[in-house]
Amino acid sequence: MASDEVKVNSDAQQPALRPDSAPERSESADKRREVLGARARALAESRHEVHHEVLSVLAFQVGGERYAVRIEHVDHVLEARGICSLPGAPPHVLGALASRSRVVPVLDLRQLLGLEGGGMSDLGKIVVVEVGEECFGLAAETVEGRKELPKTELSQPPPGPFLYLTPDRLTVLELEQLGGPAAGRQARE
Repeated sequence: MASDEVKVNSDAQQPALRPDSAPERSESADKRREVLGARARALAESRHEVHHEVLSVLAFQVGGERYAVRIEHVDHVLEARGICSLPGAPPHVLGALASRSRVVPVLDLRQLLGLEGGGMSDLGKIVVVEVGEECFGLAAETVEGRKELPKTELSQPPPGPFLYLTPDRLTVLELEQLGGPAAGRQARE
């Protein structure tokens, strides 16, 4: 008899399936569908976000001002050591150095852009750039590194060999207008 009592008691302890438990299940299924639907919409919207176009540049300082060149023109950056003077070169050409099996003329932007500045001791880096077939270096005091500039924040620069100006006064140089090492020679002729 004790086994019959145990059986009766265990049946009493099991929760009975009530007719109202079916709506609870459908409510939780509806809630799950709602949450999953919201997640799917959020993922779909993130795919359609507008990606702002950016201009990739290498920023540097020279003559107390901040400048940059488009990253596609940058070949490499060197320490400003081993520059040999070039007798008879225009004042904006500091000299030349050997880099990667080629002779690279080095320009002084302070002379080209009319900036104040000291001698060679202020210039610690050379940004080697390529414009078309021409390769030359730009002497800089420091190199800030690569920057991604949102095109929506770029404004028209002052007159000169400049492409853009940013709100924090970073001026992007237009290397094609800068003219390279032959710029002074062409201006004098």
